[in-house]
Amino acid sequence: MSKTMKNILFIPALLISATVFSQPEQKFIRKGNHEYNDKKYGESEVNYRKALEKKSDSRKAEYNLSNSLYKQEKFEAAATKYNGLTQQEKDRNSLSRYYYNLGNSLIKANKLNESIEAYKNALRNNPSDEDAKHNLQYAMRMQNRQQQQQDNKDKQDQKDQKDQQNQQDQQNQQQQRDQQQAQQQKGQISKEDAERLLDALENDEKKVLQKVKEKQNQVKRVPVEKDW
Repeated sequence: MSKTMKNILFIPALLISATVFSQPEQKFIRKGNHEYNDKKYGESEVNYRKALEKKSDSRKAEYNLSNSLYKQEKFEAAATKYNGLTQQEKDRNSLSRYYYNLGNSLIKANKLNESIEAYKNALRNNPSDEDAKHNLQYAMRMQNRQQQQQDNKDKQDQKDQKDQQNQQDQQNQQQQRDQQQAQQQKGQISKEDAERLLDALENDEKKVLQKVKEKQNQVKRVPVEKDW
């Protein structure tokens, strides 16, 4: 990516007259700027916040605080500050700078749609900003890449879901076949059981025939009387 930040605003010491006191927030801004240059971003944040306690509407302190938050990788907090500055500013150059840094914070927070809109706003206020053009193109390429990855993921998810459904259908069909087979087998007997049953029936039949024959042998014949 091109330059990630516009230059931080430094506030020069203004000597108006010996009888006029400097604004109370100025010393904290100067101290914060010194610490920012030394890459002590946490300490610079503290001093910019102290400056805002002295003068809550100090745009210079607010802007520099936003930059120190960005340097600490507190991207969403920085984005909130930059966005607040855009609501208060009328100067187009300042607006372009705020929107540019807002876009950088949002892209770092992986909010591509919002970052694209921020870069567009930067260019609306300063069409010649080459850094904003570069970062806008970069954000749009990232957006397209993420969209393609999401589309591929959706297709793979649909395929996996379809495969899983087919597998479940096959399992259900196999289970139904197994149940039908089990029911059919439940009403049948094995070959060995059938042979034993036939043997038992034959034995019973032989016993019955034997008993009938025995009864026939036990019948007494009545003698025929002679006619004398």
